[in-house]
Amino acid sequence: MTDAERGVLIIGGGLGAVRTAEQLRRAEFAGPITIVSSENHLPYDRPPLSKDVLRDAEKTIDAVVLKPREFYDEKQIELRLGVAVTALDPAARTVTLSDGSILEYGEVVIATGLVPRRIPSFPELAGIHVLRTADDSFALRGDAETARRAVIIGAGFIGCEVAATLRANGVEVVLVEPQPAPLVAAIGQQLGDLVARLHRSEGVDVRVGVGVDAVAGEGRVESVILSDGTQLDADLVVLGIGSRPATDWLDGSGVAVDNGVVCDAVGGTGTPHVWALGDVAAWADVDGRPNRVEHWSNVADQVRALVPALLGQEPAAGTTAVPYFWSDQYDVKIQSLGHLGNSDTVHLISDDGRKFLAYLERDGVLTGVVGCGMAGPVMKMRAKIAAGTPIAEVLE
Repeated sequence: MTDAERGVLIIGGGLGAVRTAEQLRRAEFAGPITIVSSENHLPYDRPPLSKDVLRDAEKTIDAVVLKPREFYDEKQIELRLGVAVTALDPAARTVTLSDGSILEYGEVVIATGLVPRRIPSFPELAGIHVLRTADDSFALRGDAETARRAVIIGAGFIGCEVAATLRANGVEVVLVEPQPAPLVAAIGQQLGDLVARLHRSEGVDVRVGVGVDAVAGEGRVESVILSDGTQLDADLVVLGIGSRPATDWLDGSGVAVDNGVVCDAVGGTGTPHVWALGDVAAWADVDGRPNRVEHWSNVADQVRALVPALLGQEPAAGTTAVPYFWSDQYDVKIQSLGHLGNSDTVHLISDDGRKFLAYLERDGVLTGVVGCGMAGPVMKMRAKIAAGTPIAEVLE
């Protein structure tokens, strides 16, 4: 059986899977394409789950599906939904599914995304949630309809977005973060302090520099005990403490895994005919070091590099982009462009007490820009960041 006859097997039900299949057909790949997803839903977009879907009880899965069923039929893309991949055998070029079936492949693309981290010491109580899937969002939304007091553990993107959504729906919210400010890992403490200010202005009780020791309740969560001894009343708890790559099923396959599937600069894993992209994949950066990027916009850039490489073609020009992410909180969009570093010098260009714009500098060069409610000024700096513009030129 030829590679073309075996086709391309894509593991995962999110943006990376759909974009890969779509790009393969655009590249006139005529062989079989199969998407395997452990979820029963059509592949869908995840960013709205912590915002629009959580906020609006009328939103269904139809509001976030990436493509209608007709798209897959028209493009002859087979969907295997509600079944997980449990093992990969690169020598046989097969995967084993949770229903016991075995699928052959010519090329396999791993796009399994992330698994939310939990706190093992927490008891199994109603009212404690993580948020990664559509079903997670629906369950959290149902609980939030009657909740009065919520504690969000972790002030990363998910934690901040859920806090903003619940607060806008009238829930009393405490946002707990062991780091000195929200979003420290993404934008640093100085700008993270401005995000904390935003949440406090909306009535969120932001507690930083403190962890969580325990939760308590009889059948349902009733309180959260912080590491400083404070006890917070809560009838809803959301864990936003990060996620880990969904790679357990690769154990024993020989595919290299180190905080994600280790890849070269076009998604090749080093294991023949095995590729990876998206949140689960650690692609080689410009210095050759594996770097895993958990941002929606990263996927499109990776697909434009991976699909030509998989098909033995030259990648399209301009597949390397300036890193970009955004987060919608309340009525503002927090955006970041560039490679931000913890030691970068922050130049606060404007700050009206809610919206702000900052340029980041390293060794005299503009490395990034972060803005809150400043979409235009942020995006117009993309070319200057890509060009390595001296900071003096943009500060004039």
